[in-house]
Amino acid sequence: MIKNPYQTYQKQAVTTAKPEDLTLMLYQGIIKFIRLSKLALQNNKVEESHSYNIRAQDIITELMVTLKPGNAISDSLLPIYDYMKYQLIQANLHKNVEILEDVEGHAVELAETWGTAMKKVKTGN
Repeated sequence: MIKNPYQTYQKQAVTTAKPEDLTLMLYQGIIKFIRLSKLALQNNKVEESHSYNIRAQDIITELMVTLKPGNAISDSLLPIYDYMKYQLIQANLHKNVEILEDVEGHAVELAETWGTAMKKVKTGN
């Protein structure tokens, strides 16, 4: 069977990425799946929206599991992740695009902040 070259590239990118790059990829994944969930809801594709919402929830769960208890950053991020996951569940239950937009905003902010921090570490600023 012929593999999809994009999937092969994507798998290679994930398996060779540094932990900080993986975190950014996870944030980007949350954003992607929330946007797809919103689009599906707007097009009355409830099951499709549900699937995308669950994928976003799974990514947040993964981020939560990787936090190190007792670390100041981890202790700050846990309630944010918990809120985002709870809101995704509510959006899924109530088929609510506005709640998805709220969570998307938090995910975008986290991705931007993480990206900025990565740049500062790389440049030493």
